[in-house]
Amino acid sequence: MVISDRFWEAPLEDLKKGYLEEKEQFVCLLCGNEVEKGIIYPQDNILYEAEKFMNLHIQNEHASVFDYLIGLNKKLTGLTDHQNRLLRLFYEGKSDTEIKKEMEVGSTSTIRNHRFVLKEKERQAKMLLTLMELLKEKDEHAPSLIAPHQTATMVDDRYNVTKEEQEKMLKKYFIEGSKSLKTFPAKEKQKLVVLREISTLFHPKETYSEKDVNEVLKSVYHDFVTLRRYMIEYGFLDRKPDGSSYWLKK
Repeated sequence: MVISDRFWEAPLEDLKKGYLEEKEQFVCLLCGNEVEKGIIYPQDNILYEAEKFMNLHIQNEHASVFDYLIGLNKKLTGLTDHQNRLLRLFYEGKSDTEIKKEMEVGSTSTIRNHRFVLKEKERQAKMLLTLMELLKEKDEHAPSLIAPHQTATMVDDRYNVTKEEQEKMLKKYFIEGSKSLKTFPAKEKQKLVVLREISTLFHPKETYSEKDVNEVLKSVYHDFVTLRRYMIEYGFLDRKPDGSSYWLKK
């Protein structure tokens, strides 16, 4: 299962923790890092059992689950820039008076009103979540859509692709039994599906030089420069400004 599927399908309690417990391991829902059960992990002269080490990983790599989630594209969180900033300040433990000064608003009642609006949004989200869970039990015709990756830069109707359509596109554009492309698609939905598949060739824990990236992409398609550009544009790969190193975006 790809990282984005685990992330979007995770129960709320697991999403709050930031990791999922499987039979043999704990899996970070934020980046896919796996920690095997039954192993003791050393860190800074301290020994950690698997679950505690996973918590340490989230702290070291993502700061916190809150920090990771609040940093996602606003098309994924549904938050305005203003609401995003307020939530960050609330999470930091700032008082309404401190927030009023920092945001340069007229009075603390304005901040209190923002709190009310966010609570109302929370109640609405709970209702929608409950309704959608109940709907799953009755709606036999609902298509299974591909989930956007958490680092998506453009979240729009290009993600309106079913799992069945995705499989057909992969068969259409990839040579059977390989990761080599017959041709690179022109339509955005098809580009997304193809780029998503290509991203599986990169390991989330590795850093790549531009030459390394080119070599991986050359094995997929002759126009590796176009592939590299779209991998960055669609939020699958990230890089340093000087292009000296690349990595799978988390």
